[in-house]
Amino acid sequence: MRSFFRLCRLPLVLILAASVLVLASCQTNGRVKDVNMIPISHGAAKKMISQSKDRLDPGSLILASFADIDNLENSSTFGRIVAQQIGSVFSSQGYKIIEMLLRGNVYIGKGEGEFLLSRALKDLSSEHDAQAVIVGIYAVGSKSVYVTAKLIQASDSIVLASEDFVLPLGPDLQTLVTQPGEAPPTYISSGN
Repeated sequence: MRSFFRLCRLPLVLILAASVLVLASCQTNGRVKDVNMIPISHGAAKKMISQSKDRLDPGSLILASFADIDNLENSSTFGRIVAQQIGSVFSSQGYKIIEMLLRGNVYIGKGEGEFLLSRALKDLSSEHDAQAVIVGIYAVGSKSVYVTAKLIQASDSIVLASEDFVLPLGPDLQTLVTQPGEAPPTYISSGN
């Protein structure tokens, strides 16, 4: 009888061992894997176009690099590329995109987290007959980058559309959010 129970426990032990191996292979030694951020940023842009379709006619839009929320006057390679990806969707939908890759004074109310357009940007919008501005901020966490993209009416700073998304902070994205001359952030994994 004992040999029967030992024989029955053997498959259970094998199943448990296989489960542990499968779960261990899902863990990447505490490292977060990169994802293709293009479909995510394109999806955000499509949602913004849908949100603003009744309030925005096809025309000119200014595209600004996305800023680091902790320093609204700074961007990064990530801030520039994610803005370009969102702008490309607006462009494919018939909007004329005017690029403003240098941050300059896009916002006022620094540190308050508000998307108030600066006088210089309002003047630029008027000069190019742009009805709105695509802007964004991002925050870098230990395992993710949190992004907010907004479409703001140039004349009165009213938000016409807004979309939030999160990207896992894998090795490629770590490189993109790091400022030139700055060491990439090092994070200690808690194993979760």
